[in-house]
Amino acid sequence: MGLSDHYVAALKGSIYRLDASAVIVDVSHAIRAFDIAQASFCLSNVYADFPKGTVHVIGVDSEPVINSRDGSYPAVMLYDGHYFVANDNGIFALILKENQPEGFWLIDDVLSNPAGFKFPTKNIFVPAAVKIAQGIAVDTFASAHDEWKRAFTINPILEENLIKGSIVHIDHYGNAITNISRELFARFEEAPFTILFRKRDYYIDTISGSYNEVQPGERVAIFNDNNLLEIAINKGARGVNGGADSLFGLHTGDVVRIEFTPRGSAKTIDSLF
Repeated sequence: MGLSDHYVAALKGSIYRLDASAVIVDVSHAIRAFDIAQASFCLSNVYADFPKGTVHVIGVDSEPVINSRDGSYPAVMLYDGHYFVANDNGIFALILKENQPEGFWLIDDVLSNPAGFKFPTKNIFVPAAVKIAQGIAVDTFASAHDEWKRAFTINPILEENLIKGSIVHIDHYGNAITNISRELFARFEEAPFTILFRKRDYYIDTISGSYNEVQPGERVAIFNDNNLLEIAINKGARGVNGGADSLFGLHTGDVVRIEFTPRGSAKTIDSLF
């Protein structure tokens, strides 16, 4: 929703009006409009830092679609001890991945409040979230359901001596975060490797433990706090001296390859380089 309009303040005001003791933490107001993949990435990487029982309100692509074969209702999901309130537009599936929730409910009595569709995050999600935070059982205002809308994102491809992933997020510093996990990388044990992106001239052949293991201005690859491969420039940042995105021309969706060279796998001397 951004921060230049009144929308965020209206949401917070509505929460405080319903419960003056509420504690509100902003996660992000800079998700691209209607981009549930970016929203799920952001939330999946942060929700576990909050205490169990936290209620997360997701106001991305929030307007319900009723009386349609491909419709979407506002819903509540209990997963990993956390509550998520959002429109069932596929985002629950993206957060769950292959896992199952502890509970899932549809807020299906939305037609009795048609005015709520004008600002559903405030008029539908917030009242539900406050009730949950106050200890009111979800079953009292929503109906248990065992299906949710599916949505899919691109996963890394694993081939012989190769991981082909992609950039899923560019952060504030211009660091390029990929969908390649430490767990996936570890399948190749300790084979020599080369991380390739954009052009073959751009490569990294070492995983560093932190940014400062290379000199300022040098390219670096690390597994970040969420154990995802990240390509960065040490001490580089947007608006300062340039981040990895601007210096290497990286964008969300770009392919990142990790080529491994286990002993005996090189077909020629040239293929080692």
